[in-house]
Amino acid sequence: MLTLVVACEVGFWVLLLLGLALRYALGLRRTSTVVLAGVPLVDVVLLVAAVIDLRDGGAASSSHGLAAVYLGFSVGYGHWTISRVDAWAAHRLSGGPKPARPPRYGRARSRYEWALWLRTLVAAAVAGALLQLAVWMVDDPRRTEPLTWWQDRMVAVTVIHLLIAGSYSVWPKPEPERPEGSGRAPGTGAD
Repeated sequence: MLTLVVACEVGFWVLLLLGLALRYALGLRRTSTVVLAGVPLVDVVLLVAAVIDLRDGGAASSSHGLAAVYLGFSVGYGHWTISRVDAWAAHRLSGGPKPARPPRYGRARSRYEWALWLRTLVAAAVAGALLQLAVWMVDDPRRTEPLTWWQDRMVAVTVIHLLIAGSYSVWPKPEPERPEGSGRAPGTGAD
């Protein structure tokens, strides 16, 4: 199962990079759309394989837990990741506009961090639900310990990320002071 999880992660990146290369380097937009549509199929393959393995009496392992976490993060962060990589590829390979960088200061950074935390919350909720379904499917507490271990980890990750996002609201990073008349932040111009 661990090999399949790794293969699916590699497959995700291969399909993503191939799709973007077809779109921007070779100008094959329709072909790239078909290839990029295959990215979610990687997740479906992993989900089906994990369900079949557990249904056929396979021992629930950490690999099954990792598969659920991978699927959760694919749901929470997959589209966002693809959009960010797509914007970068458009810029680097076909002269598109430079992608916006995440905000660095103040409320804008706080909003950005909270948006990321919501993605983590979605990822953890999906992973937790998949893990719980697997626990119910196996229906043997002695055989599901690795799955409940992963559930605990997802709660911990979500709480830690909550604290990080909250820190940007409680202690927002102020913008650096700009020298009068220069319009530049200190240390960015010639001295």
